[in-house]
Amino acid sequence: MAIQITEENFAQQVLESSLPVLVDFWADWCGPCKMLGPVVEELADELAGKVVVGKVNVDEQQKLAAQYGVMSIPTVVLFKNGKEAARSVGVVPKQRLLAML
Repeated sequence: MAIQITEENFAQQVLESSLPVLVDFWADWCGPCKMLGPVVEELADELAGKVVVGKVNVDEQQKLAAQYGVMSIPTVVLFKNGKEAARSVGVVPKQRLLAML
C-alpha cells in the first residue's frame, strides 16, 4: 500500500530513502487521479521492498506541490538518492511507470 506523504515526513520518506521513491501527486476531486490511483497502489504492492511508493494530496500539501512544480495532476515523480530522476504527467499505463524505474 502506498504511504501518505506530507510536508512533515517528506524529507524522511523521500529525500533520505535508500530506495527509489515513486510519488503520486493527486487530489480527491481529480478524475484522472482516480484512474491512476489503482495502478499506483498495484505498483506499491508489487514493488514492496524495492521501491517506496507514496501519495501527496495536493489540496492538503500545497507547499510540496508548489516546491516540486506540480502544475497538473496526476503527476508522478521518481526520486533517486533524494533527487528527482523522472516525471510523468497525466494518466499513463502501468508499463510507462515501470519504465521510469
